[in-house]
Amino acid sequence: METVPIATRAELKGRALSHLQGHWGKAVAVTLIVMVISIVLSKLPRVGSLISFVITGPLTLGAAYFYLRLVRQQATNVADIFEGFSRFAQAFLLHLLSSIFVFLWMLLLIVPGIIAGIRYSMAFYILNDNPGLTAMEAIDRSKELMDGHKLQYFKLALSFLGWGLLSVVTLGIGLIWLIPYFAATNASFYENLIQTKQTA
Repeated sequence: METVPIATRAELKGRALSHLQGHWGKAVAVTLIVMVISIVLSKLPRVGSLISFVITGPLTLGAAYFYLRLVRQQATNVADIFEGFSRFAQAFLLHLLSSIFVFLWMLLLIVPGIIAGIRYSMAFYILNDNPGLTAMEAIDRSKELMDGHKLQYFKLALSFLGWGLLSVVTLGIGLIWLIPYFAATNASFYENLIQTKQTA
């Protein structure tokens, strides 16, 4: 079996842009839906932040579903963003546990917290591909998958810093395109990683 090489940052970002070609409208719509939900919830007194936290997991799983289908060149739909609600408990628990673990690592120092976040970064993709897993099992598999690849992922995420600053200058308007670009690159990173592991 031919070994799949680890892709470079430029290759992963190039693949993301290639997959987004012809699908920007749906990707932007997905981003806008999440933004609108966040803005509406932020206006709700007292319960808004709680509701936002509760639905973040399902929305994140829905985004993983959408972008993995995108990079795998499968049919996508804007409604895919709500796919995570069909597995609400798993998605909520995954977000809850990840948040708790990152917070606890942050109590030590910022750097351990960042490393923890990177270790858990593939958990929602893993849960999407393996619906029978528990939230904790998805986290454990993410840690295994990211073993030896945390610095690569950090550098990949850091390469979007300039675009992030540009989005701030445009009063956040640039995020409408940056978020899909970053999300598609993340999904491409995961796809490349599992293909590499499978052929190793």
